[in-house]
Amino acid sequence: MEKSFEPAQIESTWYARWEASGAFKPTGSGEPYCILLPPPNVTGTLHMGHAFQQTVMDMLVRYQRMRGMNVLWQVGTDHAGIATQKIVENQLAAEGKTRHDLGREPFVERVWQWKEESGSTITNQMRRIGAAADWSRERFTMDEGLSAAVRKVFVEWYRAGLIYRGNRLVNWDPVLGTAVSDLEVNNVERDGHMWSIRYPVAGSDESLVVATTRPETMLGDVAVAVHPEDERYAHLVGKTLTLPLSGRQIPVIADDYVDREFGTGCVKITPAHDFNDYAIGVRHKLPPITIFTLDAKVNDNAPETYRGLDRYDARKRVLADLEAAGLLVETKSHKLQVPVSQRSDAVIEPMLTDQWFVDLTSDVQTDGRPGGRKAITEPALDAVRSGEIKFVPENWSTTYTQWLDNIQDWCISRQLWWGHRIPAWYDDAGNIFVGEDEADARAHAQVAPAGALKQDEDVLDTWFSSALWPFSTLGWPLDGPVKDANGNVVADWSHDRIYLPSAVLVTGFDIIFFWVARMVMATKYFTGQVPFREVYINAIVRDAEGQKMSKSKGNTLDPLDLIDGIELEPLVAKSTKSLLIPQVREKVEKRIRKEYPDGIKPIGTDALRFTFAALASYSRTINFDLKRAEGYKAFCNKLWNAARFVLMNLPEGQAPTPAGTPATEAERWILTRLGQTLAEVEQHFVSYRFDHLAQALYEFVWNEYCDWFLELSKPALNGEDAAAAASTRHTLLVVLEAVLRALHPVIPFITEEIFQEVAPRLGVAESSVYARPYPHAADFASDDAATAEIEWFKAVLSGIRRIRSEMNIAPGKTIPLLLAGGEATDRARAAKFAAQIAFLARTEAPQWIAPGAAEPAAAAAVVGSLRVLIPLAGLIDLGAEQARLAKEIARVEGEIKKCEGKLGNANFVANAPAEVVAQERQRIVDWNTQLAAMREQAGKLEG
Repeated sequence: MEKSFEPAQIESTWYARWEASGAFKPTGSGEPYCILLPPPNVTGTLHMGHAFQQTVMDMLVRYQRMRGMNVLWQVGTDHAGIATQKIVENQLAAEGKTRHDLGREPFVERVWQWKEESGSTITNQMRRIGAAADWSRERFTMDEGLSAAVRKVFVEWYRAGLIYRGNRLVNWDPVLGTAVSDLEVNNVERDGHMWSIRYPVAGSDESLVVATTRPETMLGDVAVAVHPEDERYAHLVGKTLTLPLSGRQIPVIADDYVDREFGTGCVKITPAHDFNDYAIGVRHKLPPITIFTLDAKVNDNAPETYRGLDRYDARKRVLADLEAAGLLVETKSHKLQVPVSQRSDAVIEPMLTDQWFVDLTSDVQTDGRPGGRKAITEPALDAVRSGEIKFVPENWSTTYTQWLDNIQDWCISRQLWWGHRIPAWYDDAGNIFVGEDEADARAHAQVAPAGALKQDEDVLDTWFSSALWPFSTLGWPLDGPVKDANGNVVADWSHDRIYLPSAVLVTGFDIIFFWVARMVMATKYFTGQVPFREVYINAIVRDAEGQKMSKSKGNTLDPLDLIDGIELEPLVAKSTKSLLIPQVREKVEKRIRKEYPDGIKPIGTDALRFTFAALASYSRTINFDLKRAEGYKAFCNKLWNAARFVLMNLPEGQAPTPAGTPATEAERWILTRLGQTLAEVEQHFVSYRFDHLAQALYEFVWNEYCDWFLELSKPALNGEDAAAAASTRHTLLVVLEAVLRALHPVIPFITEEIFQEVAPRLGVAESSVYARPYPHAADFASDDAATAEIEWFKAVLSGIRRIRSEMNIAPGKTIPLLLAGGEATDRARAAKFAAQIAFLARTEAPQWIAPGAAEPAAAAAVVGSLRVLIPLAGLIDLGAEQARLAKEIARVEGEIKKCEGKLGNANFVANAPAEVVAQERQRIVDWNTQLAAMREQAGKLEG
């Protein structure tokens, strides 16, 4: 082995070998175990959330394969309709063209070309994380097999009456010209205004005052609503108002939706451009009036003076005209939540458009067939309520069921060119014909088509194909093999259905509605099974201070920069290149230069993965701290150095296996602790407590194996008992090999590299640690008696070392050791371990003080009723040590007074951030603990 661990030298080598050898493919034997990768956008690059989530999945996949399971990690990418189309449209814009210049088919061909050239970025980055995925089965949501599944599902649901076309209110992106899902909309707080407008009561001197943040939409008002119990306006309910600027007559209606205490208690109702107003309009049978075109300009339903104006230009004109008419009562500054498109940054406009929907809310159709709630929604609810699907942590099941209990019909159409084109055709009379192709649509026609058929221009929501991921990727609906473009078999439903349901879905809470629930709906309906048995909701990765990672804050981290390292200037350039606002760019650059003055040092994949594992608790968010990652790089180095120590103490060739039980109690102790640790690890894998799992392995490897057992082995290795030495060498090797297997799911690269050196010494036949069985607690004998002996020995040794450290005694200096008190077992143990204590603690042979005899001035450690004493005489300059302690005591007392002064200041406690106050209180506790220890030590020296 090389003297130092260099991650970069081994990571690329081992991953390529694993993949080339087919190590990630299902073995074909054992119980099926499947994990579905949430398909990342084909446009994407690996971010910290991906790296964290994929580390969790990879740990599970490697662990279960080593347990003998027939493992499939099904991977692939999503066609990401809006994001991908936008990238290619931007490329065309740079050429001075639009997609309309090319036409639909050439544009789609151009997108496919981009996908082939640039669409594998994220999957290559996944390989850098170590993802043990079966890449030979990689799928794409628009490959032919998955496209066939999409068409079949659409057609079957349509023919079952569960998909319909209707005119409904949707989130509309006026720049992209398409409906978008709630997930693609960010609610952004912005500074705005609240305008109060007077609406005259027709035929009266009375009026109502209505407050709005969008005065331009009043051109589409159809009513003003008040609360039915609001006495101020009860006499006006049923009367009409004259809509300012338009002159239309609109009614005053009563509805419980209105909050009497907010504003004037009067709400303008614009059903065509507000979701809440739409619901009120439906309740009161108010016909909606659309006032905007699809590019957010005022249409012909508004007075002529406003037609053709952009919605914000129309706002200015409307306000000016209201003021001129004396109807603008008040203008106030107001913070408001503005819905903004993730993809275009345009403000979303609620818009009435013709769209396709999946029925999820009706109990029974008009012809008596089950409606969407009975056929789709309720089975998905029952799957979780019955325990057939379990959420981890369990509280997320409530989020899931509450959403399904209050679900709305699902808008599945998008006005794009890139995506699964809706398999519906129209004749000249506007009749709809649905089928898997035009011939199928004609064959199932209820009426003869009038003229030629024209296919619907829209495509399906990306989430529609993603909802089929659990079974479409396995080959459904075909009965035979599904092949890719190169003729390679990527799925076969007749065999691969064994992987349904998959074992666990690892995903974020933000797509429980958009993806998780829809997968349950579709999979239950079309296969009769749940898509997965468990859903592990992973935390969201934030920065070290708990702030959301954002490019505009400059606190994002590229996982590959952590793995490979990056110099300061490239890091600054990378972090600021997409920031267009100079002030933001300068702020981010300043932060980067402050936090990473020397850039980012490489930590390697294994250290990054261990960090993620150690952070993977049940909490909603995790704070990623680079310093912690550096600590886990130190762990990898410690493991590497321990392996070198073991190998250097072995003879050439395969180490002989000693007969009988291990010769020393230290060996039997470490084997007992290994078994206990493995039992813990197994439970933590079951409960998805990766943080506890990582901690258990860390403490065993660092503290017990490296710090203790390697030390405890030295007396045997350097002693004259050949049998003890041989047995100890073998146990060192056996435990190391088991540790490599136990750690492999967490840190695969370093464990594989060390295994290649260790395996031949034990005569292990497998060529990879990944092919070895995961170690079981039962594989290692437990010896409670030996454990008790060694724990006593460790306590004595720790006590001596602590005294040496506190007294600043030189590590190489041999010191006297006295023992007092204790039981008969302490005397027996002291005699048995005398040589080891002397060897490891650098002491003279221990001497017992007779009961009642005078004791010299000494520092003491207590082990049960035994006192371990180190005489002070001759070891230190007593006066100098007393003076040093007095100085330290005075300094700490000063620090305590500073803290007490701050906390005694009422203004500080009241106005400082809570975390700062808590930090000061903790500092007092820490300083007082330190002060007590120093005063105790000073007392010992005086005595």
